Parts: sequence; C-alpha cells; structure tokens
Amino acid sequence: MSALPASSAAYAFAASPCGGLRTDLNGTTVTLRASGALWIEARRMLVVADLHLEKGSAYAARGQMLPPYDTRDTLRRLQGEIIAAAPQAVVLLGDTFHDRKSEDRLARDDAAALRALAGMTRLIWVVGNHDSDGPRDLPGETLDEIAVESLILRHEPTEGPQAGEVAGHLHPCARIVAASGSVRRRCFVTDGARMVVPAFGAYAGGLSIRDEAFAGLFARAPLCGALGAGRVHAIGWRSIKAD
Repeated sequence: MSALPASSAAYAFAASPCGGLRTDLNGTTVTLRASGALWIEARRMLVVADLHLEKGSAYAARGQMLPPYDTRDTLRRLQGEIIAAAPQAVVLLGDTFHDRKSEDRLARDDAAALRALAGMTRLIWVVGNHDSDGPRDLPGETLDEIAVESLILRHEPTEGPQAGEVAGHLHPCARIVAASGSVRRRCFVTDGARMVVPAFGAYAGGLSIRDEAFAGLFARAPLCGALGAGRVHAIGWRSIKAD
C-alpha cells in the first residue's frame, strides 16, 4: 500500500472502562470493543460485521471438513455482547450469512438463537455481497445501509474519501512487529473520518490493512485498534507491517 500523508491535526484513541477504545468518528463518539463490535453510544447501537454464519457447512459441502461449530460460537459471542451492552439496536453489517443457502443449513438451535436475539433488541440486517437478499424467515429489518448520527453504515467501503462511513467487507487485520516478535490480529482501522471494522465471525479470515484493497480509503495515516484478550490496543501506522 502506498504511503499515506501524515496529519497535522491530532487524532487519538482514549481508553474505555470496557477494555475498548473511545474515539470521535466524524463527530460521533464511538467505542471499539474488544469483541470486534462497534458501540455508538448516542443511539445505544451495537454494530458487528461479517459473521459469515454457516461458513463451516459451506466448506464441508465442498469436501473441506471444518469443525461445524462456527455459527454457534459466533452467536454465543454476539449474545454475550448484547447482554453486556444492553443495546437498543444491533446492526448486522452485511455478510451475516456466508452464502444464500446458509439460512437453510442453520441448525434448529442456531435459528432459535437468532430469533431469541431479535427478542432482546431491535435487529437490523444490512445486506452484503454474500447475502444480498437478506434473511427470509428470520425476524428483523433488512436495509441496504443506515444513517446514524453523523455516520453512514454500509457493508462495502466506497471508493475515495467518504466522511462518516462505517463499513466491513474487507476483514481488516494488522501484523504488529516488536522486539519480542510479531502478532497478527483482527483490527479496526480509522483516520477519524471513516472506519473499517473487523470481521466478527469465528471462521472469517483477515486481510492486511497494508494490502492495496485499503489504498485510497484514508486521507491521512490511520490508527489501528488491534483486538487483544479482553482489550483493544491502539497501534500507529508505522508499527504495522505487510504480511
């Protein structure tokens, strides 16, 4: 990825009591939670992207056998976030299902868990490229995108500067190198104007934020919020290396 311009304006994260990081995103205060969920305090809204439910069963159908527990694990973690944060709404920011037949492959208990989540809070399904039709037999609202405060929530980032955009799709990850070695973590990435959030799904992969797919998204060198055990770590652009 080509070098990004440094900014003369201060931009930083602040620690949050939940172990996350708080920041101003295009004039709206948000919290980057250690789970990979984004919290919009003004609306008590939880945003999670790229659950890719039933990815394991999709791979199994092609002969690549993976433990078939990804959907259950992902929904368990989402339920934990809902219990902890008590949101008024949860936005599923696209690619909630891995493919258009995923809903048909849901185990009965997992379908019941999704319905139970809709009973706990308002459930908003933003469609993605893997699930462009949205759910058929599950509760909630289906939208292409949603405006919240000074933000616009959509699945796929649009080209060029887009102030206020919150998107998923790219599954951002960062490789951080230190004297003791290197680690690779899912991450949030933002320049204070827009943000790409990490994939929430258990089997969702990750793409380095140094990849060309991120080129042109940020007007200045972004900051990374790398997911750790129970906390989010603020990482500067210079500390992030290509894969």
